Amino acid sequence: MPHILVVEDDKLTAQLFEIILKRRGKFDVTVTDDGDKIMEILNSGNVDLIIMDVSLSGTIVNGSQVDGIKLSKMIKENERTAKIPIILATAHAMRGDAERFLEESKADDYISKPITDHNFLIEKIKRFLK
Repeated sequence: MPHILVVEDDKLTAQLFEIILKRRGKFDVTVTDDGDKIMEILNSGNVDLIIMDVSLSGTIVNGSQVDGIKLSKMIKENERTAKIPIILATAHAMRGDAERFLEESKADDYISKPITDHNFLIEKIKRFLK
């Protein structure tokens, strides 16, 4: 069963992702915004895809506060984790923002929050897991 890491600091949104991914996608899901736990999970080699909140507010990695853009870039620039697909989740869906976020973060794709089309999310994830 594919393992999805959801990095989200809003508890309600995190719960929604977990429910959708487990029930609709039948995925194994870990949800956290704790920087140490994120790195521990990534270093385990047991992550097939990451859904990353763009606007993380309290995530600390290696002593520095990071948002989803910085954290995605760190993951993509590490040769051990570079191949893990990252889908950015953003409520900032202004024209041009998504493209700029993808370029800065080196992420693979993005989705807009709130998630209203659950099947669209599941299909997007499955395309990356093929």
